[in-house]
Amino acid sequence: MRERVVAACDGASKGNPGPAGWGWVIADASGTPVRWEAGALGRATNNVAELTALERLLTATDPDVPLEVRMDSQYAMKAVTTWLPGWKRNGWRTAAGKPVANQDLVVRIDGLLQDRSVEFRYVPAHQVDGDRLNDFADRAAGQAATAQEDAGSALGSPEPPPAPDRPSGGAAGRGSGGKKAPRQRAGGSSSRTVKAKFPGRCPCGRSYAAGEAIARNDKGWGHPECRTAAGA
Repeated sequence: MRERVVAACDGASKGNPGPAGWGWVIADASGTPVRWEAGALGRATNNVAELTALERLLTATDPDVPLEVRMDSQYAMKAVTTWLPGWKRNGWRTAAGKPVANQDLVVRIDGLLQDRSVEFRYVPAHQVDGDRLNDFADRAAGQAATAQEDAGSALGSPEPPPAPDRPSGGAAGRGSGGKKAPRQRAGGSSSRTVKAKFPGRCPCGRSYAAGEAIARNDKGWGHPECRTAAGA
């Protein structure tokens, strides 16, 4: 049996449901992304995109090689590691007696997991010092969802870029000249800002780029002005 492969997968849906995509990435021994793939799903939910990303990753990897899968979707991970045995015993019904959602995808994943060594690892999404592979898979899935085009290392595609900002009406943005927003005060106290190590998405729905000033609020990391608005 060969040495374990470390990978990450992620899905995205712009609207949930909305234009959706999936992505996965495999790293070398140093943790550097070396192989990846992403694809468009048309209109789908985020859960469908997350499960599809896992199904495509399992299909694309050697079942004889141990695999570590990093994911930020607790739904997809629990679906195939915690809930699946009970669903099968109940004839693909939930504990409440309802049909299992996305059963076709779960069944395919169940078959792909048979007789192979797969370790699932949950990694929080959009963290300042987050997981590098998860960030890559997130960007690949987001690009596929937005562009509705397939991409990947086998196609000669460049590394997926950060998702473009989508300003929302009434939200404060950067000042003129592209300068970063200054530190803000929330709830009467100073809001500590840091430079984002990876691109991510603010709870307001807009994205931020690597190197941009961000601050923590009660829902995670995001634009300093959004924390100010929440604490006003």
